Amino acid sequence: MSYKTDYGRVNGLGSAKDGTHHFWTQRISAIALLILTPLFIIPFAINLGDSFEAVRASYNHPLNAIIAGLFVITAFYHLKLGLQVVIEDYIHGKAMRTGSIIALYLFCTLAGFTGLFAIAKIAFTPLGA
Repeated sequence: MSYKTDYGRVNGLGSAKDGTHHFWTQRISAIALLILTPLFIIPFAINLGDSFEAVRASYNHPLNAIIAGLFVITAFYHLKLGLQVVIEDYIHGKAMRTGSIIALYLFCTLAGFTGLFAIAKIAFTPLGA
């Protein structure tokens, strides 16, 4: 018994065999963000309004810098997964869809590296410099 429509059987259209992996990676990244978000926000909120030296001293601690880096990586990966689904569902032209997904990948990658660079610059700058 086949669940394909007549149109799908004629054109050989079927599952791309990628939906389950995408679904689970998006759910796992969401769970990771549930854990990482408070761990990122609490030191950020504590340092809000402090001097630049106080913020650098806080993020010179390896735990704060690592959590901030993991948060940035996970957040942009989760953003890429979510927006990819939106693009695949709502953009109909093949060339436009492909271009949009490439632009999305580039944006998320560049923004993620920019965030990691900013965190590394703050974390690895010696205090008092």
